[in-house]
Amino acid sequence: MTIPKPESIQSILATDCGSTTTKAILIERRGDEYRLIVRGEAPTTVEAPFEDVTRGVLNAIMEVEELAGRKILDGERIITPQSGTQGVDLYISTSSAGGGLQMMVSGVVKSMTGESAQRAALGAGAIVMDVIASNDGRLPHQKIKRIRQLRPDMILLSGGVDGGTTSHVAEMAELLAAADPKARLGAGYELPVIYAGNKDARKIVEERLAHKTALKITDNLRPVLERENLTPARDMIHDLFMEHVMAHAPGYKKLMTWSPVPIMPTPGAVGLIIETIAREESISVVGVDIGGATTDVFSVFQGVFNRTVSANLGMSYSVSNVLAEAGLPNILRWVPFEISEHDLRNRIKNKMIRPTTIPQTLEELIIEQAISREALRLAFEQHKALAVGLKGVQQERTISDTFEQTASGETLVRLDHLDLLVGSGGVLSHAPRRAQAALMLLDAFLPEHVTELAVDSIFMMPQLGVLSTVHPKAAKEVFEKDCLIRLGSSVAPVGPGKDGVTALRVSLEFHDGRRETLSVPYGYLKLVAVPEGQTVKAAVSPERGLDVGAGKGREREVTLKGGVVGVIFDCRGRQPFSLPADRERRLSKLTEWNDALDVYPVAVRA
Repeated sequence: MTIPKPESIQSILATDCGSTTTKAILIERRGDEYRLIVRGEAPTTVEAPFEDVTRGVLNAIMEVEELAGRKILDGERIITPQSGTQGVDLYISTSSAGGGLQMMVSGVVKSMTGESAQRAALGAGAIVMDVIASNDGRLPHQKIKRIRQLRPDMILLSGGVDGGTTSHVAEMAELLAAADPKARLGAGYELPVIYAGNKDARKIVEERLAHKTALKITDNLRPVLERENLTPARDMIHDLFMEHVMAHAPGYKKLMTWSPVPIMPTPGAVGLIIETIAREESISVVGVDIGGATTDVFSVFQGVFNRTVSANLGMSYSVSNVLAEAGLPNILRWVPFEISEHDLRNRIKNKMIRPTTIPQTLEELIIEQAISREALRLAFEQHKALAVGLKGVQQERTISDTFEQTASGETLVRLDHLDLLVGSGGVLSHAPRRAQAALMLLDAFLPEHVTELAVDSIFMMPQLGVLSTVHPKAAKEVFEKDCLIRLGSSVAPVGPGKDGVTALRVSLEFHDGRRETLSVPYGYLKLVAVPEGQTVKAAVSPERGLDVGAGKGREREVTLKGGVVGVIFDCRGRQPFSLPADRERRLSKLTEWNDALDVYPVAVRA
């Protein structure tokens, strides 16, 4: 099966097999551009009684057929290429069904090669179950026990720079050999192990592991201390995911024969589209996907892509973990009405017991959105901690530190350099009012200076990610015209101020020549309606001590993009941002902010 040339493709069918739902989209060329035509979905059928993922795929495609009024299936076969109004030119798919790709990674030094291995696995779309390292504080028997317990889909072993010592790598390989780990799926095959460490230790690793595991060797993740080389390991993870993990999941062998393009892990595909947009537009991007069980955060800063998975932070299955990690006071601080801690705990536990329920009242919606703020905030904190410059790299050598290795683990995530913040996942994509999604993103991420906000309309980023590998033009057009909903821009001055005292003075010039001036006090939000597709020229003058990107107290001229919400001037403070400690004052402030953006239909008052 060959991939058709991009210029010959008239129609594309793409599916994403999620853990609970399989989603299908149909894209067609209309004139000179590609557009989303219809979307269908059906329950995923990877578990009993069906145990065949293709059943759910066919059901989702049948819904697409019905909605589009065209024949795509001939029995259980997708008609390709398109003939007249029947069939499609290309079929592609992503998958996270059956728990997605679960990996264990191992490095010699936890904060150096261990973190590099973690970044390689996360970037390939995996959930990292554990990081085993020589210096992780566990005794050998504890590490062996942990490796046996995990039953991952794959192990990534790294360690050492090329030409360095091999003894620590040999020690890690011996631990793996002693543990003799078994794969999660399929008892009858060997567990895939990728070695991406010191090339001088390859022979040792082969001697220890080749007879016990399906060992593959690729280029070193850290060939020298100053440089990471993650691409070969990520590519191999994708290949082995197809060859081993997918081949043993129910029905995947059949699904793999339907597409000329390899099936990709869902999060890896989302990362691809984020990376593509950042590269093509030369911008810094942060994307977040908040699900029922996990929250994925993606970022591209200075051309460096990072992804993290907070496997214990989600809105249904993991909602109790959000409560445990954030603490009740942090969730309660976002609720603009009186509620007892006992009542809040019960509501959170009910959501975990009944994960598919959605809020039925305005009160329930507000509580769910308060929880989401904390889940997003915690996931972003974890992301910033991992998206760092290379640790162990000597920054500046002087006589005093020639023999001392300094860590350069500063986070790459710079909110003052962020151009675009994209939210995805039910709580953001399906918020009843787009202003709710905008305020959740502002409260959780606290973007600085000037940032554009957007949400994924119906979560089709995975399908567009895999499409970008074969037809970047189609993926980009559908992403911008049908996938992204532009909420608008936020302008947030950084620095301390006094509540109620003017923080920003703004002069606006609209596209029709109309002019407007406004001042925004510190501690307040101000919304200016600028429709999607339009821009407004703004001269923004912060007060002394505040910075909007040109320096403290210095005016900045900027073109602000509009959106379905508009342009938001957020003068609630950055570095620090804090809610009032006094309960009455806090409730009053929350109500004030909600009213400023018209977040809820009725102002919820204390």
